[in-house]
Amino acid sequence: MQTAQLSPELADAADVLSDQLREHLHRLAALLEPHAEKIERRFLRRLRELQFQPKQRTALAAITPGAAAVILARGQTPLKFIEQVEYNGRRLAKLNLPPSAILEALEEYDRLLGPMLESLIPHEHANFQWVREQLHFCVILTLNNAYYQVREAETQAFYELFRVELESRNLQELLRRFLESLVHVCRADAGRLYMLNEDSSKWELLAGTPKPDQLSVPNRPGLIKKLSKPRHLNGDAGAAGVLLDESWHRRFQSCWSIPLAADGRTAGVMQFGFSKAYEWLPREQDLLAAAAERCLMAAEKARLMEDLARREEQVRRLAEHMLHVEEMERRRISRELHDEAGQSLLCIRLQMELVEQALPESEGEWRAKLREARDLTERTILEMRRLIAALSPAVLEQLGLGAALRQLVNRFQRLHQCRVRLQLSKMGALPQQIEIIAYRLVQECFNNIGKHSQATSVNISLASADQKLKLTVEDNGVGFNVEEALAKRESFGLSGMRERVALLGGEFSVEGRTEGSKRGTKISIELPISK
Repeated sequence: MQTAQLSPELADAADVLSDQLREHLHRLAALLEPHAEKIERRFLRRLRELQFQPKQRTALAAITPGAAAVILARGQTPLKFIEQVEYNGRRLAKLNLPPSAILEALEEYDRLLGPMLESLIPHEHANFQWVREQLHFCVILTLNNAYYQVREAETQAFYELFRVELESRNLQELLRRFLESLVHVCRADAGRLYMLNEDSSKWELLAGTPKPDQLSVPNRPGLIKKLSKPRHLNGDAGAAGVLLDESWHRRFQSCWSIPLAADGRTAGVMQFGFSKAYEWLPREQDLLAAAAERCLMAAEKARLMEDLARREEQVRRLAEHMLHVEEMERRRISRELHDEAGQSLLCIRLQMELVEQALPESEGEWRAKLREARDLTERTILEMRRLIAALSPAVLEQLGLGAALRQLVNRFQRLHQCRVRLQLSKMGALPQQIEIIAYRLVQECFNNIGKHSQATSVNISLASADQKLKLTVEDNGVGFNVEEALAKRESFGLSGMRERVALLGGEFSVEGRTEGSKRGTKISIELPISK
C-alpha cells in the first residue's frame, strides 16, 4: 500500500514496514497466534498487579505484538494493527496514562514474550528479536502521533473558546458559541446550557443546539445537588430525573452533564446528548470541567461588561441631560439679567442723568459725582451685556454658528492683543446641539488662550465633511504639558472639553509644544453630525 493513501498520522509508521519486515511479521504471527491468548492473560494479570485501571489494561493489550499476531493471522495487513494502535493510543491519552507507563507495560509484555520465543525458535531468536524491535518502534511512533492528536485537539478546543470569548459581543452570543464549540469538540448530537435564575426557582435555557422548544425548566427539590457534579448518564428512565430536557432519555443512548460552579455554588449546567453509546473518559472530563470553569468566568465577565455598559450609558445620558440643563439655566440667567437687572440699571442710569440735569450749575461737585456714578453704571451695563452674550448668545440662535463665532472672535480681539484668523467652510444646517457644543468649545479655547498662552496669533478652522464637523484651534503661545494638564484634579478646562466631545461620540486630541520655534497648542476635534 502506498503511503500517500494513508492518513498523515500513519504514514511515518507505514514507511517503516518494509516488504522484508512484513514477511518476518507474518512468520512471527504464525508462531505467536496459538500462544497469544495465554500470554495476554498473563500480561493482563501482571498489569492488574501494577495497578493499571481496567480500561487502561484493555487498551494496552490491543497494542502488543500478540495483538499484532492475531490481526495478521486473520489475513489482515500490518496497517490494520497500526490503525488499532492509533485508536487505543488516543484512548490511553484520554485515560490520562503517561507515555512512561505505556513503555513500562510494553516492557512487561516483552519479558513474557522473550522466553517463549526462545523456546519455540532457538536458532532464529536473534532475527525475530530484530522484528520485535522494529514493531516496537512502529508502535511507539504511532502512540506519539496519537498522543499528539489528543493534545492538539485539546489545545485547539481551548484556543477556540478563547477566540469566542474575545469576539463575542454580548452574553447571549458568548454562551451560544461556547456551547456550539464544545458540542463539536465532544462530537455530541445535541447540547444545552442552562443557568439558574436569581431566586433559583428555574433553570433558564441560554443556549441550545439544535434550537430547543423549552426555554426554562422548574427547579425541583434536590435537583441542584444532583447537577452539582459531573455525570455520565445512560439514556434510560433513571436519567430522566437529571436531564433537564425530559425527552433526552428517549432520544439518546448516552448523555453527559457538567456543572457550571464557582466557590461551591452551582450556577448552571451543560448537558450533551449522544445518539450512540459514548464513553466518559477522564481526559474528556478534565477538558469539559476546565471549559465549564472558563465558560462561567467568561459569562460573569460578559455580564459585568454589559452591566458596566448600561451604567456608562446611564451616566452618558445623565451628563447629556446635565449639559442640556446647564444651557437652559444659562438662558434663564441671561434672560433674567436682561429683563430684570439690566432694565433696572438702565432706569438708574436715566434717573441719575435726569437728576444731574436738574441740579443747578452752582452744585458742580454733586454734578461731577453723579456723572462718575452714571459712567460706572454704563460700564456695568456693558459688562452685563457681555456676560449675557457669553451665557446665551442670541446671535447663535438667530443667525447660526458662523455669525456667533465671528462675534466671539471680535470680542476676544477687543480684550487681547492677539490676531485671530477664522476660516469657515460652507456648512449646511447643523443640529442645534452640535452648534452649541462647537460654540462652547471655541469659547473655552479662547478662555484658555487669554489666561495662559500669551499667544499673538490664533488660527481657527471649522469645516464639515463626511457627516462630521471638524474644528481646529491652534495658537503660537507658550504651550504646556498635555499629560500634566489632564492629570490635574483642580483643572476642568481640557477635561470638560474632552467630556463634551465624548458625549456626542466625537474625537478630541490636543498637542502642546513648549520648546523650539513651533511652540504653541493645537486642539483638534471631530463631532459626528446626526442625520
